[in-house]
Amino acid sequence: MDGRTGVNGGQDTARTSLRERKKRRTRQAIANAALRLFAERGYEETTIADIAAAADVAPRTFFSYFPSKEDVVFAEIDDRLAEVSEQLRRTPGETPMQTIRRSVMDVLEAIVSEHGEYGAVQISLILQRPGLQARALQRMTDTQEKIEALLRDLCPGIAEIDAVAASGVAIGGMQAVVAHCRREGYDPLSMRTALDRAVDIVEHGLVSVEALTRPSP
Repeated sequence: MDGRTGVNGGQDTARTSLRERKKRRTRQAIANAALRLFAERGYEETTIADIAAAADVAPRTFFSYFPSKEDVVFAEIDDRLAEVSEQLRRTPGETPMQTIRRSVMDVLEAIVSEHGEYGAVQISLILQRPGLQARALQRMTDTQEKIEALLRDLCPGIAEIDAVAASGVAIGGMQAVVAHCRREGYDPLSMRTALDRAVDIVEHGLVSVEALTRPSP
């Protein structure tokens, strides 16, 4: 075997990795610029040309990353949802529940560090615009179906309703807590604590919420 092949292969991998990192940075720069402009000028008043200029890219570059202005609102959500599928792979020696918790917490850690002060802008836009609400609902439905399929892979023989309910509780619970924390302006530490508690509830079920187990007075 030609030793140079390995070297060149390593160089090609490094170049590919560098290109991917640059693409991720450009995508994030466009998304951050968009949310900042939405906060400063308003959603309707901000054009794609404005976003491209603020991100220091050409308008055609914007369309290389996002089909429309609506899609840029969901940039970080789409990235995080994609990571769920990538992360949710069983590691030898782990139970399915351990795999799920590790994967979810890794993704949530990334969510905590995203968008900062503009996270509330993102949630506000989605809640205020029916078109964005519809897109958000479709994304949640698609993700729930993917998680359900992954649960079937992780847990061969899992009951159909169990897989459907577990994926629904996990995705719905996480989405609700992230939206609440961003809407209320939680700082990163408080948001991380809230998300950790949400994962506990998802993992242990509603019986872990003490208030729900006490009889009415």
